[in-house]
Amino acid sequence: MNNTPIALPVYEAIVDVAPTIDLGHGPLGWHRLVNITGGEFEGPRLRGRVLPGGADRQLIRPDGVRLLDALYEMQTDDGTVLTVHNRVKVIEHPGGEREALSHLDITAPAGPHGWLNDAVLVGRASALLAHRQAVRICVYQLR
Repeated sequence: MNNTPIALPVYEAIVDVAPTIDLGHGPLGWHRLVNITGGEFEGPRLRGRVLPGGADRQLIRPDGVRLLDALYEMQTDDGTVLTVHNRVKVIEHPGGEREALSHLDITAPAGPHGWLNDAVLVGRASALLAHRQAVRICVYQLR
């Protein structure tokens, strides 16, 4: 029996964000807030839009690692509202290579998207700031 997890694509989201708000330095590091203003997502089993009103709370540790804690809603094309809790670790490697990996919990009402409640989800994020103030988030289900 092979216990190697398989990562199946769930969706790719483009999440629009407002400019970063600096909240100052605390005992654990530097705090920032990024408001989520909208966006869209699409995958094999669901698609729709990212709703405005969520936020990404960020902690920049003294060693430079960024810990992001985002909470926001997405609405599928059938009207279902999903709540997304995405926790991201961003590490800048020597030479400028950036890695942003996450684990997500998605809460869905009973119905066609209820499978998301029990799914083990991971993601990879990348900034799109060159042409749009947004972040691309690719989400996968581990099986």
